[in-house]
Amino acid sequence: MRIFGGLALAGLLGACSSGIVPPEAGTRPAPTRPAPSRAEPAAELPRPGAALPETPANLPARQPTAATPLPAMPAAPVLAGATTAATAGIVAGPAIETLPITPENARRALAAFKLSCPGLIRRSDASGLTSGADWTNACAAAASWSGDAAAFFAMWFETVQVGNGAAFATGYYEPEIAGVRERRPGYDVPVYGMPDNLIEVDLGLFSDSLKGKRIRGRVDGRQFIPYYDRTQIEQGALEGHAPVVAWAADPIEMFFLQVQGSGRLKGPDGKVLRIGYAGQNGRDYTGIGKLMKDRGLLGPGQTSMQGIVAWLRAHPEEGRAIMRENKSFVFFKELNGAGPLGAMGYPVAGWTSVAADPKFMPLGAPLFLSMDRADASGLWVAQDTGGAIKGANRVDTFWGAGDDARAIAGGMSARGTAWLLLPKGTLARLSAAKGPVTPAIPQP
Repeated sequence: MRIFGGLALAGLLGACSSGIVPPEAGTRPAPTRPAPSRAEPAAELPRPGAALPETPANLPARQPTAATPLPAMPAAPVLAGATTAATAGIVAGPAIETLPITPENARRALAAFKLSCPGLIRRSDASGLTSGADWTNACAAAASWSGDAAAFFAMWFETVQVGNGAAFATGYYEPEIAGVRERRPGYDVPVYGMPDNLIEVDLGLFSDSLKGKRIRGRVDGRQFIPYYDRTQIEQGALEGHAPVVAWAADPIEMFFLQVQGSGRLKGPDGKVLRIGYAGQNGRDYTGIGKLMKDRGLLGPGQTSMQGIVAWLRAHPEEGRAIMRENKSFVFFKELNGAGPLGAMGYPVAGWTSVAADPKFMPLGAPLFLSMDRADASGLWVAQDTGGAIKGANRVDTFWGAGDDARAIAGGMSARGTAWLLLPKGTLARLSAAKGPVTPAIPQP
């Protein structure tokens, strides 16, 4: 799952992901480095004014191609306190054949939908819109479909707008940073595995009023207290308690890999070690971008990931202190097999998968985004979740791995309209059960 949220304005300026398959467009990933032991000095950041290394962190954000979003359907105001798509209210959307879906976009979405089908049918839909049985026929058809992919979606799906349909999209990617399995000169930042003294408590076992709530911490004598924060961990608090999975080269790169939740470590010999989210210390996440913006440290045009990284490198001491204000710390494990996995347990695909709030979008469901950025518009499939990705029509688009993916994700901030694709007949069933559904208004 995404741990915090999009790397653009929502992720770094606000409050990110476990697994990821690179996009077919052949992009390349980026490198990292661990916290020093208690006896070692803190790792040094590049001095102010020093030439920055040629890494994806220093690539400018991709400049978007502007687009005009399709208008949303008229809808009643969302009820206060709505916590699911069903309670937020739905209206019928446009016919799928009227949407601007390219053949390649449809082909990628069909492949992702087909992969998600077992989970779609098995999972309980927290949105209140569907049951597993609703997806059975569409999934059976997808398994043997060999014709035009756009025709598949037009044949088996109808669109629905949740609430007012106003969508906001950020972006995430799979970082590739410099790292090695065994420590060597220049690779001094530890990538920690799960500590043996980190305990997770299910509070619902103690009180029905606390069902669904969990906390993490450690035992100190007879007390259960919060787990070590980022500063304590970087100063060596995990010594003797956590394995070191690998060693990264750059503390700033490692910080952002933690925000993403998974990534690749690439050594000087070209060998790549994939790592993914294993756990977190239970401390609240602080988006340093918002913190920096509020303090006036970031000017116009600097609020992308690239702008934040540039500031951190230019102000090493202040940058280290600011990163430590994010007390959250992520632990990793080595990953093997097909690519980074989303919240459904399946690999997510660049230019195809999004993280969404499962209370407003069934995981595995297709959706169509019509945004003010051309690259964010089109068919996507909800295959992941994120701690900062909450509410109706809020998505985090996944762009794969590599320099290009990082450049797009780092500057992704798009607004427009979202329509969820549900199996045909779902609207009629929901209408019969909960009252009339507003009919779609034909697009001009």
